[in-house]
Amino acid sequence: MRILILGATGRTGHLLLEEALKNGHNVNLLVRDKSKIVRNSNLISVYEGTPTSKDALIKAMQGCDAIMSTLNISRTSDFPWAKLRTQTNFLSATMKNIIDAANELPIKHIIITTAWGVCETKKDIPAWFRWLIDHSNIAYPYRDHEVQEGLLKNSTLNWTIIRPVGLTNSLKEKRIIVSINNNPKPALTIGRQSVARFMSNVLLDESYLKKCPTISEK
Repeated sequence: MRILILGATGRTGHLLLEEALKNGHNVNLLVRDKSKIVRNSNLISVYEGTPTSKDALIKAMQGCDAIMSTLNISRTSDFPWAKLRTQTNFLSATMKNIIDAANELPIKHIIITTAWGVCETKKDIPAWFRWLIDHSNIAYPYRDHEVQEGLLKNSTLNWTIIRPVGLTNSLKEKRIIVSINNNPKPALTIGRQSVARFMSNVLLDESYLKKCPTISEK
């Protein structure tokens, strides 16, 4: 399968790229800086640009069967009140472009990561984290995740929206817990490596089409 990965230079995205290449997929990338990408025989095309540019996105999507995105609105640090590095509608602007372009191309599946606490899952997260979302710059990605989820759900495309719990950099392979409608109740953390592995598996698993699994691990 040939896929376009968005966010491949990020902390989760580069692990997703490794998983996709390890599993033998042919990969296109759209990145801001080509110099950050190590070439691989299955890495078909690396395009430089931003997904908020529809022209750049359409070029990168050519020949692809699926799109996988780990894009997020980033801050200058992990401090909740750190300044934003990304425009506040980055995710929803990108999703509008993806949907418009995908309707004209043979894209079979769009898989994105958002977060536990987006949309109806906000009631399920710890109270202290709800407070942070409401009172810090964490609010911006959560709001835009909600908008992009709505756009994708209302499209005619096949999609899977994956909502990881709190992300860690653990490389240990643990059992992934998949929760739908808060059942079973998620754990509080998951390693980025596990997120990448789950995304790669979902690519070939139609049981998650048009579903929003929350993933955690023990």
